[in-house]
Amino acid sequence: MGPVPTDILGPLLLILERSKARADRARLTGAFEFAAKAHGSQLRLTGEPYVTHCVAVAVILADLLGPRADETILTAALLHDVVEDTDVDLKLVGTRFGPEVELLVDGVTKIGGLHFDRPEWEQAENFRKMLLSMAKDLRVILIKLADRLHNMRTLHSLDLARATRIARETREIYAPLAHRLGIARFKWELEDLCLKYLDPDAFNDLRQRVQLKREEREGLIEEVMRPLIDRLRELEIKAEVTGRPKHLDSIYRKMEAQNRKFEEIFDLLGVRVITPDKVDCYRVLGLVHDLYTPVHERFKDYIATPKSNMYQSLHTTVVVPGGTMVEFQIRTLEMHQTAELGVAAHYRYKEGGGGPDVELWAKLQPVLRNVEWQSTTSDPDEFMDFFKTSLYQDEVFVFTPRGDLRRLPSGATPLDFAYLVHTEVGHRCVGAKVNGRIVPLRYELRSGDTVQIVTSPLGKPNRDWLKLVKSPNA
Repeated sequence: MGPVPTDILGPLLLILERSKARADRARLTGAFEFAAKAHGSQLRLTGEPYVTHCVAVAVILADLLGPRADETILTAALLHDVVEDTDVDLKLVGTRFGPEVELLVDGVTKIGGLHFDRPEWEQAENFRKMLLSMAKDLRVILIKLADRLHNMRTLHSLDLARATRIARETREIYAPLAHRLGIARFKWELEDLCLKYLDPDAFNDLRQRVQLKREEREGLIEEVMRPLIDRLRELEIKAEVTGRPKHLDSIYRKMEAQNRKFEEIFDLLGVRVITPDKVDCYRVLGLVHDLYTPVHERFKDYIATPKSNMYQSLHTTVVVPGGTMVEFQIRTLEMHQTAELGVAAHYRYKEGGGGPDVELWAKLQPVLRNVEWQSTTSDPDEFMDFFKTSLYQDEVFVFTPRGDLRRLPSGATPLDFAYLVHTEVGHRCVGAKVNGRIVPLRYELRSGDTVQIVTSPLGKPNRDWLKLVKSPNA
């Protein structure tokens, strides 16, 4: 096979140009040429040169990060398979492209060697390695998620057994991880692709049903949006109103969970409103409820109480003329970027390198604290339980007496809060007040609670406390 044409790199350079990212084009071209030479005549099962996959992963990341995309993460994306799949030595990567790229390629290579279909003990070890790799550098996980997304997009080239194994692994590990990091864009596509291979009949049936009445639904959405757009214009609120398609996997899960047929799922229609600021979110909510009949039990205020993956939005379901139910999501532009991109929306590296922005890492501390605690655990079953809980659990948000926000697992008690503040505060805890009232230590905290711990120099841990705590830190 002759030299790989450099126009394969074109889509990456084009997206960087459009997003005005400051990534060094010359360095990326050098990394592409290095990867192309290393992979040589290797082909994907699709028949394409292997390096097209490397470029595709970089394109996915550049699209995700937009103007925040830098040459370090994109260079590592281009080189992410050279150590695992060629005879290139990791040290050579470091010599040519620097220690940061070497670190990232090493992290992705280690994750690439993990297999999640082995016996429970080895699974647990693999999960541990993966999370500890994440603790070292989030960029490793972003590259791996992009790698998995492109592999899922091209899964049709594999035999059924292998495709099914990869899809199951993706559904159990990578889609929840994308959700945990708030990257909805990755989560939705991964889940839909998993459904395509794990239940192809359901996937094809749903796709046909959704497509069948697409024009009718789009027409209804236009009718629903028009009065709201008119009212926004009258009140001079500069909001963007758009229709929002439901993803196939979310429809499928709802049908399974509620034991309903497709025709019995009423909220297939969605509208999203992007407002200039938080105050306008609530003004728009009032307008929507004036125009249409709200279903009060379906209202969720994730602005006042964000989800654990930083998601913020107002959710309300209303009944429009004709009896159809429509869900509205109302949020600011910043909230929308976080909802779509998660931690990637806050991705920013210091000028001249020097590691990740402290803001990004601060948002990840609850996850990283758990990882550090769990790395000392020897029981693999315990680790598996922890990992699954860490990915899937809901969390509660409580306040310190100073008004600082703290995250805890759902079901956490004042003891969990005390140990989150400091180990010594936990050890010396003799009581607690929630919202100014004395509560027992077994009290289950709820989002919005203000928690104050009462301590004493004579206080000491009690063995019975083990029955009261929910978080690994306690």
